[in-house]
Amino acid sequence: MSDRIKLQVETRDDFGKGASRRARREGKIPAVIYGHGTEPKHILMPGQETFLAVRNPNALLTLVNGGEETMALPKDVQRDPLKDTIDHIDLLIVRKGEKVTVDVYVEVEGEVAPGAIHNLEEVTVPVEADALKLPERVTVSVEGREPGQHLHTTDVVVDGEGEVLLEEDHVIVTVNEVVEQDLGEETEDAAEGEEAAEGKAAEGEESGESAESDSE
Repeated sequence: MSDRIKLQVETRDDFGKGASRRARREGKIPAVIYGHGTEPKHILMPGQETFLAVRNPNALLTLVNGGEETMALPKDVQRDPLKDTIDHIDLLIVRKGEKVTVDVYVEVEGEVAPGAIHNLEEVTVPVEADALKLPERVTVSVEGREPGQHLHTTDVVVDGEGEVLLEEDHVIVTVNEVVEQDLGEETEDAAEGEEAAEGKAAEGEESGESAESDSE
């Protein structure tokens, strides 16, 4: 289940790229809160605490600004791939008892049958759940599955409460037969090629030695 994380935030008054750069230099992250028909609110979030909090993409945040608390989910986290920092966050307001849809990572458990191999077709799946009880993962078990025994939405187990919003027959994991490639001929050809190259090199060395002898 998603834990509620409290973060002290402040109202953002300065805007523009220059103001954003100054805020980030001061260890703060520009963000905007929206939803439920309210006007978007621009805030500054504590850099390090926020960076750690949103490692879980579905982290439920309680934003404290003065005496006001607002629950929100990160919907868009803009990152700097070179600096490994966060440039900006969009946050969606949520309320107690409200259902929201989030993308949840799929974890594969178990081992397929000998001679089989599994492939994860969906890294994440959309799950509808209570905003205060968001699952952190869903799982599928491939234990003992034979080639052709694929796993579908109905095989997905949600960690806690929630419903996967995909058709029941949607394929999540495929199980196929391991295909072995015979590299024997290729290896033999490569060996013959190496031998031929070594033979030519040896002939070249002998020719060079003969030329030196003649010159002497």
